[in-house]
Amino acid sequence: MNLVHRWLCRSPGWRRTVETQLLPWSLAGIDLGNNVLEIGPGPGVTTDLLRTRVSKLTCIEIDEALAGYLSARMAGTNVTVRREDATAMALADCSFDGAVCFTMLHHVPSPHLQDRLLSEVARVLRPGATFAGSDSRYSRYFGALHWFDTMVVVPPETFPRRLEAAGFRDVRVDLADRAFRFRARRP
Repeated sequence: MNLVHRWLCRSPGWRRTVETQLLPWSLAGIDLGNNVLEIGPGPGVTTDLLRTRVSKLTCIEIDEALAGYLSARMAGTNVTVRREDATAMALADCSFDGAVCFTMLHHVPSPHLQDRLLSEVARVLRPGATFAGSDSRYSRYFGALHWFDTMVVVPPETFPRRLEAAGFRDVRVDLADRAFRFRARRP
């Protein structure tokens, strides 16, 4: 992420948005279970809120600095932070009751790698587990925020087919003005 994007993702305004809008909308009516996987937590704003909802939270973060920062901040809590690539996770099959990712899929540098990430999430989820989250839709503001940054927008209209191809069922994608949320179940 570029410097402006890093600043924004740590800002009090973004924290309020995540707490009052993003997480309630993305997770409405979903039971994630006790042992949950979070993909791409960045600085951990979502992690702070998720860890109070679950018994155990495992975070996968590819960025070394962000993973180190979050790991130090979460020491002694119910959160484990692993610095690794979510497209090739070193986690056992069928390990988690649920998985989430919020506003991070567009940072995965290609549709092919995004699809590998989806397949990896399906692999590590237990049968019947839910994968839920959200991502942003393109706007000029969104594009400007990603100046000199990775931005591979996920088209919400094709995302259900991609989730199904990764092994998910009962896929649902809902649109809002600037974002979409998704829910899918591992059969």
